[in-house]
Amino acid sequence: MFEKLKKGDTVGVIAPSSKIDEDDLEVINNSVLLMESTGLKVKFGKNAFKKTLGYSATPQEKAEDINAMFADKEVKLIFCVSGGFNSNSVFEYLDYEVIKNNPKPLCGFSDSTSLENVIYSKTGVITFNGPTFKALTSWATPYAYEEVVKRFMKGDMSLGQDDDEYITIKEGQAEGILVGGNLSLTNEMACGNYSIDFTDKILFIEEFCLETPPEGVSNYLYHMKQNGVFDKIKGIWVGNYDGSVALEKILLDVLEGKYDFPIIKSNNFGHTEKKTVIPVGGRARIDTSKKVKIEIVENFMD
Repeated sequence: MFEKLKKGDTVGVIAPSSKIDEDDLEVINNSVLLMESTGLKVKFGKNAFKKTLGYSATPQEKAEDINAMFADKEVKLIFCVSGGFNSNSVFEYLDYEVIKNNPKPLCGFSDSTSLENVIYSKTGVITFNGPTFKALTSWATPYAYEEVVKRFMKGDMSLGQDDDEYITIKEGQAEGILVGGNLSLTNEMACGNYSIDFTDKILFIEEFCLETPPEGVSNYLYHMKQNGVFDKIKGIWVGNYDGSVALEKILLDVLEGKYDFPIIKSNNFGHTEKKTVIPVGGRARIDTSKKVKIEIVENFMD
């Protein structure tokens, strides 16, 4: 269980992926002002703005910030500042015992997928696929900010907002632990030393069309299929992908009608302004007979 945020609490900000560019500073400052107007304090990792390698801080510097934020009793919530690439570089430098013994929410999307899933896999601590710190103010609507307040300050377990649309791709009911996030990163964790255990899980996936064309999506999904992912899971929740071919169509082409689990679709997570906060490691239920076709079935905010 995590404590709900209250006014006066501190949120930590880390940069586990690409370096922070000069162009990002205004938006990041806007997010600082937004958090402060909400009554929260903001604390950046000491290495968050470093560019030691030219393209980012070193993996050791990034991991130092992550470990320190979890160990810091003052910090109640950790945001990844933005996405990018190579958050997986920190895996071998994380202190999983420190993280396990000091559980607190960590939130981000896109490249943060790697970090969220490895922390849950290695420690059992629930992490959150949702807005990065930058995304709190970098989109045209307050949706992402409202979802953060709803989840972490109010303790509301509902996914998304009232006008979000859910579509049934394949009917059915299923219950399981949520894992996944960005498809390309989830695919990388289909096997290997830092693989996700997909057994009895509900897989949620989204992809960034500007980086991955439909044939790339197909590549990732076939790799997951060939490594037994779809033999293990209980259901799939498809998120945003604005490519020339719908992600759910590519998925059905890959699955070839050989699997019985339910599949649903919504556009309230991923590389889009609508970013609900999804618990990686949280238990959820899919029921395609309902209007809101997925729900969290456990309360992890006290």
